[in-house]
Amino acid sequence: MKTMDEIVTERFEGILRVELNRPEKRNAMTSSMYTKLADIFSDAAKDESIRVVLWHGAGNAFSAGNDVKDFLEHPPGPGESPQYRLMNALVDFDKPLIAAVQGAAIGGGTTMLLHCDFVYAGESTKFQMPFINLALVPEFGSSCLVPLTIGHIRAAELILLGLPFDAMRAAELGLVTRVVPDQNLLQVATETARNLAAKPAGALQASKRLLKRPHLEQIRAAIKAENEAFSIQVRSEEAKEALTAFLEKRPPDFTKTGKPAAAS
Repeated sequence: MKTMDEIVTERFEGILRVELNRPEKRNAMTSSMYTKLADIFSDAAKDESIRVVLWHGAGNAFSAGNDVKDFLEHPPGPGESPQYRLMNALVDFDKPLIAAVQGAAIGGGTTMLLHCDFVYAGESTKFQMPFINLALVPEFGSSCLVPLTIGHIRAAELILLGLPFDAMRAAELGLVTRVVPDQNLLQVATETARNLAAKPAGALQASKRLLKRPHLEQIRAAIKAENEAFSIQVRSEEAKEALTAFLEKRPPDFTKTGKPAAAS
């Protein structure tokens, strides 16, 4: 077992287990965590001894999204950023990726899962893409992947209203593979990982590439457009108000904010 600050990895039976290990913050993501995850996935893609990756969070949450304090100190730009590095690593990853999710899966904690091949959700899971509530825009290619998966009308409900939804609703929408009791979550996901690790690796990776191929360029274009829009919006007056209000635990007041920041 190898500890890397707030991420833990373990290898067994051709499987790489990746654990977000910041339970006291509900595994909220920092810039350094995005960078380390990108490195982990990039290295795993090249390592022939790794056939499958199993991804989960420590404690009672998968991830509550961005750590807002760290996010305000290190807002992502339109080009190379820790978040963008992870997005590219996930898009390029051609080995089976399994997520075991419980508790909070908020913001990036939901959108990162769109790049997984199997998502097992514990009954306690609460999903949400609340970007609009923080005066931001979707990321991780979700503006493409969510409507592609569930259609525009349902995607608009989740993204434009930023509504939370539970594990059963996620299963109905086709955003998760299966809902299982929390106590069985890791066992079920590990069984699938073992099953996949026993299959011919070359055929498995080729099949995943074929599954992704029809929409790959569309997803890359969406990520690029999202990052440009996100970079502008995160520097706007309304985003500053929304994020400050979040930290101060008060409702935001958008009546005094001006137009979104212009692109430089």
